[in-house]
Parts: sequence; structure tokens; C-alpha cells
Amino acid sequence: MSSQQHYQRIAQAITYIQQNFQQQPQLDEVAAHIHLSPAHFQRLFTEWVGTSPKKFLQYTSIEYAKQILKQEQGSVFEATFATGLSSTSRLHEIGRAHV
Repeated sequence: MSSQQHYQRIAQAITYIQQNFQQQPQLDEVAAHIHLSPAHFQRLFTEWVGTSPKKFLQYTSIEYAKQILKQEQGSVFEATFATGLSSTSRLHEIGRAHV
């Protein structure tokens, strides 16, 4: 596979994660979307992006949660629900990891 093909697949994966982060897609789901095995996708994504797909998803989620919390009426519960996370403690855990 050429560098151009790798670039295109990783760009597709980034777009997919950004558009679907509220469903918290798993590694195998994103890999299937771009027609790669999960292990190969993990290696390729980390090589091209500099972080794992999971960390990229977490970063995307926490940035969205920050936007909600900056709103005048935004609550932690609303931010958690809007990002598709399972609990406010999960939001807290991810937030601490990405500060």
C-alpha cells in the first residue's frame, strides 16, 4: 500500500471518529470502516497521527464536552450524555488524562 493510500485511509478514519464520537466507536468498528484489520489500523493510525485511535477519540470527546461546559447552562451530566460516555466519572477520568 502506498503512502498516498495510507494517508487517505487515516484521513477517512479521522473523519469517521470526528463524525461518530458520540457513539464512542470501538477500534474494530473504525478499522472495518476503512477496510483494515484492527491491529494494522492501530499501528498505521499511531504512526501517522502520533497517538492511538483510542486517545484521539478521547481527545475529540473531551474537547466537545468542554464546549458544552462553557455554555451558560451546560452541566457535567449534559456534557457526559452529549459525548456518549457511560458516566460522569468516565468524563472526569478522560478529562484528567488529557489536561
